[in-house]
Amino acid sequence: MSENFYTHQSENIWKTWLLMLSFFVLIISFGWVISLYYNNPSILLFAVIFSIAMNITSYWYSDKIVLSLYKARPATREEFFDLYTVTENLAITAGLPLPALYVIDDNSPNAFATGRNKEHGVVCVTTGLLSMLNRQELEGVIAHELSHIGNRDILLATVVVVLVGFISLASDFFLRSAMWGGGRSNDNNKGGVLVLILAIALSILTPLVAVVIQLAISRKREFLADSSAALLTRYPEGLAGALRKISASPAPLQRASSATAHLFISNPFKGKKVSRLFMTHPPVEERIVALLGKEAV
Repeated sequence: MSENFYTHQSENIWKTWLLMLSFFVLIISFGWVISLYYNNPSILLFAVIFSIAMNITSYWYSDKIVLSLYKARPATREEFFDLYTVTENLAITAGLPLPALYVIDDNSPNAFATGRNKEHGVVCVTTGLLSMLNRQELEGVIAHELSHIGNRDILLATVVVVLVGFISLASDFFLRSAMWGGGRSNDNNKGGVLVLILAIALSILTPLVAVVIQLAISRKREFLADSSAALLTRYPEGLAGALRKISASPAPLQRASSATAHLFISNPFKGKKVSRLFMTHPPVEERIVALLGKEAV
């Protein structure tokens, strides 16, 4: 089992660097095509500086960006005593530093982990989760999130949020620019063809963002985190019970976003049918079967 953990950690490290390199190449490619079209080399320079800046931002500040998106607030020991004590006990057992704890004021039960490494890990839960689960179920959820931290899932998962978000913004900007023809230096056929090619490429790119997330954030990470949590708590029924309650809740997360859906322990969109190909999480029934070794009921 430990070999799987170390292998998974190494995979996440190179996947993170590959993702950042891909973003760098993609943005520079955008800048190069646009600079040709507008006959302005400074656009390419801007693209290089922008891609470097965004990679640095995604590495150092992606966790803060995600927390701000959901208006998460620090969880104090006085207000959330059970959350604190459960996390402290499990972090000691797992040999991990105590992560920063945050809470989202939302009735939908859910949780996620973020941060760039074990020393800067963050576990964030909703108030709906805390009110719905008993202590053993809460232990299962926290153990799952700590497993993401221990397995080094968190940096890769959070970097995806920032980079994909900015790719989408860049795509929208370039598409609008091509549509309205603003700032073009000329209207020759060559320029028109370049804009047409760029518009088609960006139109294809945006829907593929979801696929990029699926490839970068494999669904097997959820199974591995589940199994790690079961080993950590020595009580797989706790996490299984939590997954049942979370999936049964009809309340969607108020600020749910497709860019951040893969971070959560369970799909934050409720009542929406999604093709298995584009699911950010394996079906809850399969996860429970893997935990308990029997059919979910």
